[in-house]
Amino acid sequence: MKASEMFRFLHTADIHLDSPLKGLEAYEDAPIEEIRSATRRAFDKLIEFAIEERVDFILIVGDLFDGDWKDLNTGLFFVERMGRLKRADIPVFMVSGNHDFASPITKTMPLPDNVTLFSSARANTVTLEDLGVAIHGRSYASRAVTDNLAGDYPQHQSNYFNIGLLHTALNGRVGHEPYAPCSLDDLRSKAYDYWALGHIHQREVVSEDPWIVFPGNLQGRHIREQGIKGASLVTVESGSVTEVRHLVFDVLRWSLCHVNLSECATIEAVHAAVRSRIDAVQQEADDRTSAIRLILEGKCAIHAQLLNRQSQLAEEFRASLAGYGNVWLEKIQFLTTRLISLEEIVGEETPLSDLLRSIENINFEDNSFLQGMPELTRLKNCLPPELLEDDEIFLSGNASHFQALRQSLRQEVRELLIAKLLQHSEDE
Repeated sequence: MKASEMFRFLHTADIHLDSPLKGLEAYEDAPIEEIRSATRRAFDKLIEFAIEERVDFILIVGDLFDGDWKDLNTGLFFVERMGRLKRADIPVFMVSGNHDFASPITKTMPLPDNVTLFSSARANTVTLEDLGVAIHGRSYASRAVTDNLAGDYPQHQSNYFNIGLLHTALNGRVGHEPYAPCSLDDLRSKAYDYWALGHIHQREVVSEDPWIVFPGNLQGRHIREQGIKGASLVTVESGSVTEVRHLVFDVLRWSLCHVNLSECATIEAVHAAVRSRIDAVQQEADDRTSAIRLILEGKCAIHAQLLNRQSQLAEEFRASLAGYGNVWLEKIQFLTTRLISLEEIVGEETPLSDLLRSIENINFEDNSFLQGMPELTRLKNCLPPELLEDDEIFLSGNASHFQALRQSLRQEVRELLIAKLLQHSEDE
């Protein structure tokens, strides 16, 4: 059997339908319903594309769902969309991932007969004789799979175009648990033509010989999943991959918006710099709703003034962006620095300089410090909501990320104290 002259398939993963997105309630102005419906709307775009373009089949490589469901609507939504594909004669092949396994409903949900879910007992193979394709896959048997599943996959079938479906971290990726670890040599040893991977939420073409691809997730769910999101469209001609094209399906774009204020000498200039950068981000988002984290940085002449007016400036920025209509300001980080050292500001040997140096060197390990400072209580809530939405952030794979957030918080407290002290000195 030889692969047909030409066929196309969609490779998607980590859809996380109806992801709960915990923590959004902390923001009074958050477009909660729009964000929560984003995974469904992005999935609908993928389904519509598949039908309109008449792709030959779809691969879903783990984490279709996001743990336990609140009700059956999530499953009903998925089954109805699979029914649409069935009527268009488009089969779907999928493996479950760590998040899928968390739901007991997922494991008992009946699937339409155009959907093949690979077993978790062992890797097995499905062949599409009309296309000359052999698809190999294995689902997760538990939530945390630490075994190398790739070794269980069969060798390629001769005269077929061979595809492997595997939900894996490969040899490890920052911010992701090291599930189903394996090496590139493990994958290459199977002599498949295309490895369709899942689990890593950032798109990555790991190899082109053979093709080993993470498509990234279909829709970003929080600020750690910023940038363009979608799926891969793979074209095969005469038994060889001729194109792997990333298609954009996200409906809401998360963005880190860095604004350098080094040239800003007034608050008016800061507002102008922010508006200019937001305009650029919106243009990149191509009319999608943008959820933006605004990061103000650079050595700035009005550093202390910015820190002392954080709350007021935050309200001014939000009011300024209200006219955009499709921009939500998720958070503002004031990360500017002083133009000159504290010694140059207050002199080498003065009581004020000694106090400032003490503040700069303070440890902040004692949490009671913040509790005893009413003016700084808001800083206790500086950690972003994405920390609350996934327990895995506190596991070993994400420890460095959490430590970086703690360090950032400490630095913000130090700078705010110094700015307050300098302003008080100037007022006297």
